[in-house]
Amino acid sequence: MPRTQRNDNFIDKSFTVMADIILKVFPASRKEKEAFAYYRDGMAAQADGEYAEALENYYEALKIEEDDVDRSYVLYNIGLIKASNGDHQEALELYHQSIELNPRMPQALNNIAVIYHFQGEQAQDNGEEEVGEGLFDKPPNIGSAPSSSPPTTTSKPKTG
Repeated sequence: MPRTQRNDNFIDKSFTVMADIILKVFPASRKEKEAFAYYRDGMAAQADGEYAEALENYYEALKIEEDDVDRSYVLYNIGLIKASNGDHQEALELYHQSIELNPRMPQALNNIAVIYHFQGEQAQDNGEEEVGEGLFDKPPNIGSAPSSSPPTTTSKPKTG
């Protein structure tokens, strides 16, 4: 059963019904509608903390979606999941890809800065002051993917 049919609160059910109606009457191709359905199911799964299911849906949407702006949002959401699971390098790559496809995505730039700041704090906590300062000053490379990966620390991130 698709996730959109499993929503159990009134607001989610209402949104799903409205989204389904819009999808039926919206002048889009079958492919575009299918990509949106996967994206919508991915967002619903992500909101429920079901990250594996969300990723499956997002990757299916990427296989189908051809519009660069729409692809940028899918990549951005995959980046959110990767970052929340501690895979900061992959999240950075995804955020940069989303900006390449859609330069009007300040939330991706913000998340890049947040990751660099986090890595800078880690480096300083590990006594690597210069590495930390370099990460604090690292620009987000607007308009292009990072040409080289940022310095990383050798220890694992703190938890807690």
